[in-house]
Amino acid sequence: MSGGLLVAGTTSDAGKSVVTAGICRWLVRQGVKVAPFKGQNMSLNSFVTREGAEIGRAQAMQAQAARVEPTALMNPVLLKPGGDRSSQVVLMGRPVGELSARGYHGGRQRELFEPVMACLEELRGTYDAVICEGAGSPAEINLRRTDIVNMGIARAARLPVLVVGDIDRGGVFAQFFGTTALLSPEDQSLVAGYLVNKFRGDVSLLEPGLDMLHGLTGRPTLGVLPYAHGLGIDEEDGMGVPPAGGWGRVSPRGAVRESVAAAPVGADVLRVAVCAVPLMSNFTDVDALAAEPGVVVRFVDRSEELADADLVIVPGTRGTVKALAWLRDRGLADALARRAAEGRPVLGICGGFQALGEHIEDDVESRAGQVEGLGLLPVRVRFAREKTLARPEGEALGERVEGYEIHHGVAEVGGGDPFLDGCRVGAVWGTHWHGSLESDGFRRAFLREVAALAGRRFVPAPDTSFGALREEQLDRLGDLIEEHTDTAALLRLIEGGAPAGLPFVPPGAP
Repeated sequence: MSGGLLVAGTTSDAGKSVVTAGICRWLVRQGVKVAPFKGQNMSLNSFVTREGAEIGRAQAMQAQAARVEPTALMNPVLLKPGGDRSSQVVLMGRPVGELSARGYHGGRQRELFEPVMACLEELRGTYDAVICEGAGSPAEINLRRTDIVNMGIARAARLPVLVVGDIDRGGVFAQFFGTTALLSPEDQSLVAGYLVNKFRGDVSLLEPGLDMLHGLTGRPTLGVLPYAHGLGIDEEDGMGVPPAGGWGRVSPRGAVRESVAAAPVGADVLRVAVCAVPLMSNFTDVDALAAEPGVVVRFVDRSEELADADLVIVPGTRGTVKALAWLRDRGLADALARRAAEGRPVLGICGGFQALGEHIEDDVESRAGQVEGLGLLPVRVRFAREKTLARPEGEALGERVEGYEIHHGVAEVGGGDPFLDGCRVGAVWGTHWHGSLESDGFRRAFLREVAALAGRRFVPAPDTSFGALREEQLDRLGDLIEEHTDTAALLRLIEGGAPAGLPFVPPGAP
């Protein structure tokens, strides 16, 4: 077998990432050697591979679904937004510059087409199948000329295209028809079918519409995936400021993050408040906490919401100086200072760690120069042009810890107790390490310390395995594909490409 497939979507967040992961897990369980691929990703939620390359976390998750080690080949271009109009461009895992949207789409993007295709071809030469994920919608006609992630690569690699639509949003039939009808005849010839995502109710009520869609477009719907709760899967897109409020919600999306906290092992629950800083990065750092029985997590943006929190986390951000100003403007900086003085737990991760320090010198990220931090940790930070990308391992609280680092800020620690290459002073911890809370033994030890400082009779569950939970979720995705799609038709597409003679749906691209 040697084949591939592009999973496109009618909109952003239609479910491309999870469908791609589900197909990868289904295929690998059939004995197929499979890899994921996304030519260009825009996300603040990234990961560091074993070779020290930065890629989107969604592709790392899909690689886990495929049971292969993630590499830069799987996500050659990563865009990390730094504001409304500019992004850092990461090529093959390394930053190569900062560009405005106009500058990128005006010419730079097209220059990346050849390296993107080279990565795809290398993967196709190594694996039996490559399942590619698109971005946004393939019908973004204003961007088609420079496209390197949707129909641009589908045409170049002759990949069949499966279009996913989120029926929970409504209007999915119009989305499928309109997406197809806005493509050129050449692009339409590769659109081989549709997949309905997040359906609630009786599928028989949907079938007449699917039949009519087939009659209108000449293309079948290959499956209807039911709405599935509790799928904690890493998000593709950079999340903005999530809505505050509601204990038990860590994110408006995602499986672990939407699930209701299980009953505590001890007498008390433990409440975690995450400051929803601007340009928040790697919000998945708190997923492992949300997976713990008796731990409830929410994002907050008001100082009064810290009052009943047992632990406050200041997470990573692509804009440390901007996050500092936001914390001060909203009164959260003063609330954090009061917590530290009272000996109540605070954890800063990456940009959050930098914000908790005494002083920041930033001529790289914000170009703001000298900026005073919150002064809760004896740390001075200088932003370097070279980005630190690493996969550190170490020990803290008597337990082994693994993590990953993605930052320009270089921290000079001037005191406190050592903590994961950062430091601890009283009830305030800070580290550049993302992902440390996924280390089960360390997470339990850390939560015991937090509970003791907070005066809570909380006891961590002795057997929670975040890695095992993630594997269960990926298997559930594979089950959804196996049970609710026409897998024989899907396999024919992957092996043989789009069928010949698919009809043209007018009007086509203008």
